[in-house]
Amino acid sequence: MTPAPSPSDGEAAAAAARAAGLPFAAQPPALPGAELLGALPMPWARRHLVLPVARDAAGLTVAVADPAALGPLDDLRFLYGVPVRPLVVPAGTLRETITRAYDALHRPVAETMDALADERLELAPAGLDEPADLLEAGDGAPVIRLVNALLFQAVRDGASDVHVEPYERAVAVRFRVDGVLTDVLAPPVRLHAALASRVKVMAGLDVAERRLPQDGRIALRVAGRDVDVRVSVVPTAFGERVVLRLLDRTAALLDLAELGLAPAVAAGVERLLGQSHGIVLVTGPTGSGKTTTLYAVLRRLATGERNVMTIEDPVEYQLRGIGQLQVNPRIGLDFAAGLRALLRQDPDVILVGEIRDRETAEIAMRAAMTGHLVFATLHTTDAAAAPARLLDMGVEPFLVASSLAGVLAQRLVRRPCAACGVDAPAGPAERALLGAAAPARLRQAGPGCPACRQTGHRGRLGIHELLVVDEPARALVMARADAGTLRRHALARGMVAIRDDGLAKAAAGLTTVAEVLRATREDG
Repeated sequence: MTPAPSPSDGEAAAAAARAAGLPFAAQPPALPGAELLGALPMPWARRHLVLPVARDAAGLTVAVADPAALGPLDDLRFLYGVPVRPLVVPAGTLRETITRAYDALHRPVAETMDALADERLELAPAGLDEPADLLEAGDGAPVIRLVNALLFQAVRDGASDVHVEPYERAVAVRFRVDGVLTDVLAPPVRLHAALASRVKVMAGLDVAERRLPQDGRIALRVAGRDVDVRVSVVPTAFGERVVLRLLDRTAALLDLAELGLAPAVAAGVERLLGQSHGIVLVTGPTGSGKTTTLYAVLRRLATGERNVMTIEDPVEYQLRGIGQLQVNPRIGLDFAAGLRALLRQDPDVILVGEIRDRETAEIAMRAAMTGHLVFATLHTTDAAAAPARLLDMGVEPFLVASSLAGVLAQRLVRRPCAACGVDAPAGPAERALLGAAAPARLRQAGPGCPACRQTGHRGRLGIHELLVVDEPARALVMARADAGTLRRHALARGMVAIRDDGLAKAAAGLTTVAEVLRATREDG
């Protein structure tokens, strides 16, 4: 969807069109087809901000941002051999339309693979510069084209990870979309070494080293979007397994009100944010949206009246008004060392990207006890398991009990596709789970359509449970009570279990019962 131009951009373009006696449109009437774009290189169209949008017997309609730029129009008249009719469009809108038009034209991975079937793919050049934008990449070496096509399709499909997995007689390329891995490509085994080498070259890794794990990063620009790629290469029995994690830096950050928190959970989180000190943990498995939640919290707290600082690995999004420190273990800057440095910066609010060890946990908790509001992530199965995990790390019970203010546990579940999702009668098992809240009909995943890549799901939402550490809970932590005991206490004091939160959202048609059961434990 093309974003609306700013009023000043649109008004300026409309005024220029009136002065030149040319028609004006807030956006082009339609995307051009391949027959028009095939003859026009994308870099040229973006540089001059012109786009042919329609051709008929009278000539060629061309969207332009600057009606006074006659040179590009003369070039198009010569290229297409027909009269040209300019249509003035705001520059911002036209730039986005050019990107979408060539995006739609770009060949998918499968077509690229077919086109390379007869070419030699064993050797990948190791010293070529990266294109400024993958959409503008020309016909380079075969492996370069294939890797570029894979990365482009992964970004277009909204994949969070790309897996290249070698086996004895096959290679599997899979994308993780909405938390689920799906097969995308099965290239010949002979391609695997070239694919892995090309990715290692892009990530600045040692191509000759195939015995040890390696980690690296790639900075890409795909269809005008800045994308960070974290690369992990691990040697296996049949070759190097490559996993790429994609982070779209242009993705919109959510506000706290957009996280889908249930009213009671949202009210509890607001109370925690209003405290002057203490530590709040966000827990869940990898890929459960913990970072998104914490960034939403930081945006709420970064009002300019408090000094907000973070230590992260990596810094995923740049946040205005917040000091962000990047972990770098190669030079001894781990979470513990970085957190000590942050405490000398007079912070009011601190975010610790992840508590991984006793030292980091103790520093964070002592900071919470001395007047700082601290947020951090921790890998646990549910909210009640967080204190037990800290005690298991070796943190003293009095530190946990006196500093811990609350724990928010979360998961992500898929939404039914808005285009092909269906309403169906609730089955006996679903009615038993939902109880009195069960509606007569429930929203279900659809049969699949192009909008959801034939999966029946599109998009995700969070389900949560919030454990507020009250005085009885502190006493349980001091007594080293197990997670089950603490959980029963929290449920008795009104905590809504994460599975129940998910089932309530399934009853409201936001997700499906099957998704909630997939994402939560049986006792959740």
